[in-house]
Amino acid sequence: MKAVIQRVQRATVRSGELHAAIGPGLLVLVGLEAGDTEETCAWAAAKIAALRLFYDAHGKMNLSLQDVGGEILAVSQFTLAGSIAKGRRPSFDRAMKQDEARVLFQRFLALLKALHPQVKAGFFQEHMEVELVNDGPVTFILER
Repeated sequence: MKAVIQRVQRATVRSGELHAAIGPGLLVLVGLEAGDTEETCAWAAAKIAALRLFYDAHGKMNLSLQDVGGEILAVSQFTLAGSIAKGRRPSFDRAMKQDEARVLFQRFLALLKALHPQVKAGFFQEHMEVELVNDGPVTFILER
């Protein structure tokens, strides 16, 4: 599993019409790979929900989503499982098969919502327009 975590002032997902929008919080782009399990998702959900990526009164990243009342927008992003190391065209050999990934992404969302109820999600396997205002910019990559 790979996740790109961005602290945002706001983020939206559209597929023509607005589907989901959040204010201050985290945009989480999730790429599921062959071999990922519910345990992998539980680990990632716990990590993301507890990250302290927001500034305290002293200007240190010391506050969590819960501390600041932030939201999460989680978006499945197949291309994170791709590789561009060889050649000029991406390889998706490591990506989880679509049917398995759909089920596991839904499980990831449920696990994340159990830890932090303010979670919204994008579409699965659809073209989306994801818009964000990165706050900082602050961006981290989570891999397992």
